[in-house]
Amino acid sequence: MGPAPGGEPSFRPYHHPAAGWGAAKSVSGFLLREGALVDGPRAIVKMNHENGGFDCPGCAWPDDTKGLRLDICENGIKHVTWEMTRKRVDRAFFARHSVGDLSEWSDFALEDQGRLTEPMVYDPDSDHYVPISWRDAFELVGRTLRELDDPNQAAFYTSGRLGNEATFLYQLMARELGTNNLPDCSNMCHEASGRALEASLGTGKGTVDLKDWEMTDALFIMGVNAASNAPRMLTALTEAYRRGTRIVHVNPLIEAAARRTIIPHDITDMATFHSTRTSNLNLQVRVGGDMALLRGMAKALLEQAGSDPKALDQEFIDRHTAGFDDYRKQCEATPWAEIERQSGLDRADILRAARVYRDADRSIVSWCLGVSQHEHGVDTVREIVNLLLLRGNLGREGAGPSPVRGHSNVQGNRTCGIDHRPTAELLDRLAQVCGIDPPRAHGLDTVGTIAAMRRGDVRVFVGMGGNFALAAPDTPLTHEALRSCDLTVQVSTKLNRSHLVHGRRALILPCLGRTEKDQQRTGPQSTSVEDSMSMVHLSVGMKRPASRHLLSEPAIIAGLARAALPDSPTPWQWYVEDYDRIRDTMAQVLDGFEDFNRRVRLPLGFRIKQPARELVFRTPSGKAEFSAAPLPDVVPAPGTLALGTMRSHDQWNTTIYSDNDRYRGIRNLRTLVFMNDDDMRERGIGEFDPVDIVSTAKDGTTRTLDGFLAIPYDMPRGCAAGYMPEMNVLVALCDHSEQSDQPLMKHLRVTITPAT
Repeated sequence: MGPAPGGEPSFRPYHHPAAGWGAAKSVSGFLLREGALVDGPRAIVKMNHENGGFDCPGCAWPDDTKGLRLDICENGIKHVTWEMTRKRVDRAFFARHSVGDLSEWSDFALEDQGRLTEPMVYDPDSDHYVPISWRDAFELVGRTLRELDDPNQAAFYTSGRLGNEATFLYQLMARELGTNNLPDCSNMCHEASGRALEASLGTGKGTVDLKDWEMTDALFIMGVNAASNAPRMLTALTEAYRRGTRIVHVNPLIEAAARRTIIPHDITDMATFHSTRTSNLNLQVRVGGDMALLRGMAKALLEQAGSDPKALDQEFIDRHTAGFDDYRKQCEATPWAEIERQSGLDRADILRAARVYRDADRSIVSWCLGVSQHEHGVDTVREIVNLLLLRGNLGREGAGPSPVRGHSNVQGNRTCGIDHRPTAELLDRLAQVCGIDPPRAHGLDTVGTIAAMRRGDVRVFVGMGGNFALAAPDTPLTHEALRSCDLTVQVSTKLNRSHLVHGRRALILPCLGRTEKDQQRTGPQSTSVEDSMSMVHLSVGMKRPASRHLLSEPAIIAGLARAALPDSPTPWQWYVEDYDRIRDTMAQVLDGFEDFNRRVRLPLGFRIKQPARELVFRTPSGKAEFSAAPLPDVVPAPGTLALGTMRSHDQWNTTIYSDNDRYRGIRNLRTLVFMNDDDMRERGIGEFDPVDIVSTAKDGTTRTLDGFLAIPYDMPRGCAAGYMPEMNVLVALCDHSEQSDQPLMKHLRVTITPAT
C-alpha cells in the first residue's frame, strides 16, 4: 500500500525560481488533500510568532527578527498540516490490521493513516497491537527497567522534536537510573560540527545569529539544500543579495536555492513574478571535496599575504589564535594539483572564491550535512574555522561559523543534556541541584546502541520521537538489533516503521504534537525550543488534542520515571503540573539558562551566550586553535563512485509527503539514483534504465539495491546521489567516521551497473 498513483515516473529539469508560485500551488494542493483548508491557514498565522504562537516542528532556522507576519515556508506548512490531520489510528484500526499486514505497507501509507489516539501494547499471540492503560504501560516499562542487571542495558533515544523541558527530564531520568546511554539524531547529522567547533573554539555551536546574516559582506553556503531543508533561509539570501552581499554556494548539485527565488510573503514580487538571485558563484565540488576547496582558498590568501598585507588579519592571528605556523606549513606543503584533484575544481574557480572572501570585510561560512556526514567531517569543519581565523572573522558582527541544524530542537536537545559524553560540569550540577548520583562513564551513541542491541548488551530501547528504524544506517542490521530487544518503546504522534520493527514486547505511547494545547493542573503550558543560532523561545499549542488520551512528552517521561524509580527524590509529578518548575531547575543546572522563566518570555526569547563570540576560548591554549590536518583522499577508485544520500523536496526526514521532488524535476519516483551523464554513458546506462547499486564497506562486506532507475543530472564525474531512507541499506554500521562516529551517509563507495 503506497501513495495514490500519480502516473509514470518522469524527469524534467527544474528551471523556475525556488519557492514562489510553485510553493503556493504545492501548499494549496496539500491543504486540500489533507482536508485542512480551515485549520491550515489558522496554523499559518500562529506559527513562528513571538506572542502566543507555536514553533514550527520542522527545521531549526531562526525566527525573523523584524516582526515578519508570515515567517513560514512550504515545508513548514506541510509539516504542521501533516500533524493536524483529521485521520485517526485508533484501536479499531489496530484490530483490523496485524503487524505483519502493516509491515507490507509503504512508509507513506503508514503515516498517512493519521494520528495515534491511545497507548497500545504488542500482543505476540495475535500479532496485533491492543489497547493498554497508561498506568499499565508505565508499569511495564518500569518493571522491565528495574529488572535489568545493569542500567546500561537500556538506551534512551531522542529526535529533534522534543522540547527543552521534556529533554531535561528525559536525561535526568536516564542518569538517575544510572546510564549515559543517550543516543540522539545529532549522532547522525551534526556530531562532527560540534566536536570540531569544540576543538577549535571551545564551544560546540556556531557563533553567529540572524542579525549577523543581515550585516555580512560575504556568505559561503556549503553542503546545504536550503530550499528544501531550511526554506526560510531563502528570505535571508534574498535580502543579502539585494544588499550587495556576495553569496557563494558549494555543493555537488546546483540546487534550486542556489539560483533564484521568489519569497511568497513578498506580495509585489509574487504579483509581478519578479525573482531575485541567490548566488554570485556556484562551485560544484566532488562529494567530500569541500575541505580541499577551503584549503585552496586559505593557500591563496597565504600566497597573497607577501604582497597584500590585508589578505590576512595578522594582528588577530597573533593575539587570539594558536597553531598558525603549523597550519601555514601544511597549506604550503599541499600542492595546487592535489587541491584541484581532491576538490574536483579548477584552480581558477578556487581563486574566484578566495577573491570573494578576500574582498569581504566580514564573512560567514554556513554548512549542513553535506559537510559533516563524511569520514573527515571534523577536519572539514575545523578547516572552515581555519579560513575564518585567517581574516579575523570571529568575535565581530556579521562574521563567524554558522552550522545549519536540521530538526526544530536538535540543538536544544544537546544543550539541555542529551549527550552520551556529558561534561563533568553538567554532571556535577545535576548532582548538586537534583540530588542524584549521575554515572560518569560515557554512554552509547547511535551506532554504538545499534551494535549493543544486536549483541544483546542493550535490552530496552526507548525512542522519544523520530523513526529510528528508518533513520538509522544499515537498515537490515538496525531492524535485527531492534528485534533483539526485550522491550521497545516508541513515543510518537503517528504510525511509522519503528512500531512494526520491535522487540519481543513493544509499546506505542502517543503524545501531543507541537500544535496542540498542553493543559496541566496549573493551566495551559508552554515549552521552549532552541534554534540553530542559539535563540531560545517559547512555543504554545493552539489546537485541541487529537485524542483525550494523549499525554504531553513531559508527562510521559514523568510517568516512566515514577514507575522505574519508585524511590526517586525527584518530584516528577510536581514538575509536570507546571513547566515553570522544570525551567527553574534548568536555570540552576544549565549554563546560560540563568533567570530562564523571565528571559524566555521576552520578545523573541533570549540567546544563549557563546564565549567564542566574545573571543573567550575554552580551549587548552585559551585561544582559537588552528588545525593542521592533511587533506584526505576523496577521489573514487577506478570504476567506483562516491554516493551521497539526501532528502527529496517533498519529504521531511523520514516522513514522505509524496513521490515527487519538484526542485529536481522528479515526479512519481523515489527509487532512483542521480548520476553524471558521462558516467552513465561509460557504463552503458541510459535515462530511466534500471541499475544495481553495490556499496563496499570498510570491512569489505557489500550491500546491494536492485532495480533503481538512473537519472542523468548536473553533477561532477565520479559522484552519485539518491534518497534516504531508501538508500540507508547501503550504509554499513561499520562505515562511520573515526572522527565523529557519524554514519557516512554522504560518502559511500559504490559501483553502479545495468540491472541484471
